[in-house]
Amino acid sequence: MNESPPHDEIYPSPLTLRLSTRTHTQPPFTITARKLPILKAGPIDALSARLGIPVPEMIFGDNLVAIAHAPTGWRIGFGAERALDTVDKTGAGGMLRVAYAREWSRSREKTSAGISEVVRPFDWSYSCGYKGDEERGAGGRGLEGVVAEQGEGAAGIPVELLKRRDPILFADEVVLYESELDDNGISVLSVKVRVMEKRMLLLCRLFMRLDNVLVRVRDTRVYVDFEKEVVMREYTARESEFDKVKVNLLRTGLMPDAITVALRDSNQVAHLMPVVEHSLESVCLASQS
Repeated sequence: MNESPPHDEIYPSPLTLRLSTRTHTQPPFTITARKLPILKAGPIDALSARLGIPVPEMIFGDNLVAIAHAPTGWRIGFGAERALDTVDKTGAGGMLRVAYAREWSRSREKTSAGISEVVRPFDWSYSCGYKGDEERGAGGRGLEGVVAEQGEGAAGIPVELLKRRDPILFADEVVLYESELDDNGISVLSVKVRVMEKRMLLLCRLFMRLDNVLVRVRDTRVYVDFEKEVVMREYTARESEFDKVKVNLLRTGLMPDAITVALRDSNQVAHLMPVVEHSLESVCLASQS
C-alpha cells in the first residue's frame, strides 16, 4: 500500500516521486506507473510555453506509465507532455475544425462571436494520435510494422488469451489529461495496465466527445508476452458523427436516459463507430544468440 506523498514546497520532490510510483517486475520486463495531482500554475505555464498551445484544464504532467526490457534497454513510455505535443498545432486540419465549430455554434445557438472563440490555431479538442514514446533496444531493435492479412487484429494481439481468468498481479489506471471542452463535451487521455503471469496488456485511450458534433476513440494497445519476449503495439482510431452514435445506441435498445449515460462511457460507444485508421507493429526482444 502506497503512502500519501508529503507536502513539499518544491513539488514534486524526489521523495514524492518515489512514494507516488509503483513498480512491478515480471522478468525480463519492468512495469512502472506513477500518479500525482494536477500540475500547479507555474509548471502549467512552463508546459504551455514549451508546447506552444494552452493545455487542458486538468493536466497530470508528472504522471507516467512505462514498460522496460532490462536485457536490451528497450522501453516504451506514456506521458502527458509528449502526448500533447502530437496535437495539431499547424492548422493543417483547420477546414475540418471550422466546419465542426460552426455546427457546434449552431447547435448551441451562439452568435458569430462565439465561433471565433471556438476556432483556434490548434486542435482545441486535444485529439492526439499518441502511441507512446519508444526507446529502441540494443542493436536498434524496436517495433516494426506488420500486416494484419485477415482484417483488424486478426494476426495481432491474441485477444482470446487475454480473456482467460488468470490472476492479475499488477493493475493501474493513470489519467494524463482531461478537458471538458468549455462545457461542451470531454477529451480525456488515460492509460490502463493489467499484468498477468505470462502476459500483459496496456491500453492508452483518447476519448473525445464534442456534444452534437463528433465522437472519437483512439486506442493504443501494447501487448507483451513475457515468455517469448515479444511486444506488439496496435493502434485503432474510430470516429463518427454524434447523432449517428446516438442512433446506434438507440438500436441497442437503450432508453433515452441510458443513452445520455452511455455517451459518457467510451466502452459503450467505441464498438459502434467505424475504424478510420489501424496499424500493427511487433518486435521480438529475446536473445538472438
